[in-house]
Order: sequence, then C-alpha cells, then structure tokens
Amino acid sequence: MSKLQNLEKLINSELSSKIQSSSINNGELLIGINEKDLIDVVQFLKLNENCKFKQLIDIAGVDYPENDKRFELIYLFLSHENNTRIKLLIKFEINQIINSITKIFPSANWMEREVFDMYGVKFKNHPDLRRILTDYGFKGHPLRKDFPLTGFNEVRYSEKEKKVIYEPVKLEQNYRNFDFESPWEGTNYIKEVKNLGKDDKKN
Repeated sequence: MSKLQNLEKLINSELSSKIQSSSINNGELLIGINEKDLIDVVQFLKLNENCKFKQLIDIAGVDYPENDKRFELIYLFLSHENNTRIKLLIKFEINQIINSITKIFPSANWMEREVFDMYGVKFKNHPDLRRILTDYGFKGHPLRKDFPLTGFNEVRYSEKEKKVIYEPVKLEQNYRNFDFESPWEGTNYIKEVKNLGKDDKKN
C-alpha cells in the first residue's frame, strides 16, 4: 500500500463522519467534505502527527451555474515532512457563508479575499474581507460564469474632465456561452498542411 493510500485510509478512519468522498489522482489525495466541517478537518490535517500539512498552497474557486451547489472551493495543502499533497474540496450554494481558516493558516487572508473578489464568496470571521484585485467601486465578480466578458463599466481617462472616469460599457459581448462545435461560432485555428512535392518545392 502506497503512502497516499495509507494517508487516505487514516483520514477516512479518523474523520469518518466528516468525509464525503476520497480518491487519489495524479499523485494527490482528494478529499470531499461538507462546508460545516472545514475548520475541524483543516485543523486535523495540520496538527495530526501522520499528516503535518503545515503549508497552505492555494485556495481556488470554481463556478458551476447549472448545479444546486453552484460553487466549489479547493484547498491545496503540502506536507514538507511527508512530501505529500492533498486537496480539500467543498461544494456549497450561492448564499452560503464559508468559515475562514485564517486563524489556522494566516496566509489564507489574501487567498480568501481573492475568492471573495472573483466569485463573491463570503467568509465568516475573516479579519479584512474586501476586494483585493479589482477596484473599490467594481461591480460584480469577474470569474462567475454569469459575468459578461466586457464587464458592466469601462474605465478611461477623460481629457475634458482631466481625470479617470467610469462609464457603462458601450460595446457589450455575450456571456461565456460558447458553442465550440458550431461552424458559425468556431474559429479554424488549424490549417490543413499541404504535402509539398518536388514541383512545389521548386516553386
């Protein structure tokens, strides 16, 4: 049994009531949990002697508009001592508030702010939950699938007013509903390569 298989067995044994799914993929252990168990599971992964996942690598978000539980968060942890990686996955509805893990991993501060900025996901007990990448008056959350490609407002410098101004987008583009198989929407990126014969090479 491999190191990851042993770890998977341990986590399922110790946290049997909190684990919804587990699998090993591309040398990483994937654990699915309920959002209400996030704090307990993260503390276990960090403090347990057989886990020691003491570094939070990243927090990533995914938007699935067609699902009842629209959003998914993926927490990536690394154990330097055991040279193992684990991904913690939680799925939740659009209005659910997720517990912040900043008290366990202070580095989660800016990661959670980025998720809030890009997806609108709110984190309970976060010390400073505000936008981090977009402007203060930015409308919407850019990585949601229902966010228009051009946004809602555009920014430009006005020679008349001698300052940067915001105004509604004039050239709107469609949402991210793109049919790649449609001959009307698709783009032919790959051109047919013609086999050059002797006569062609001379020309």
